[in-house]
Amino acid sequence: MKINTKVRYGLRAMIEISISNSSSGIQQKEISANQDIPLNYLDSIITGLRNAGLIVNYSGKSSGYILTKSAAEISVYDVYRAFEPELTLVNCSCPGNECKKINICPTKDYWFELNNTIKTQMMSTTLFDLITNNN
Repeated sequence: MKINTKVRYGLRAMIEISISNSSSGIQQKEISANQDIPLNYLDSIITGLRNAGLIVNYSGKSSGYILTKSAAEISVYDVYRAFEPELTLVNCSCPGNECKKINICPTKDYWFELNNTIKTQMMSTTLFDLITNNN
């Protein structure tokens, strides 16, 4: 399993937005410079985060971005879901996938448990946790 760049950069951008000291949010060019994310690539990341309802413009087009909830209310999984569908490590754990061996597969329970462990860890870790554990 490999987490894609949009998710990783999206998480870094969210942390940057959450630690911004500006009352009017942080501008995209500042996020780009502070996190070393190419500005043109950051455009699509910001769009994904906005579409997921995680960030908004503070007050108009030339203003900065702010979180829609506190950093303690936004999980790593929320950011993951801004760019990816439901977490599924193996095809048999995908909703709607009808594997012919699902009832007799000796590895099914292992994969489902591993998938749930990773998802639970992502859901229980917030932006606030990442910020406070890194300082």
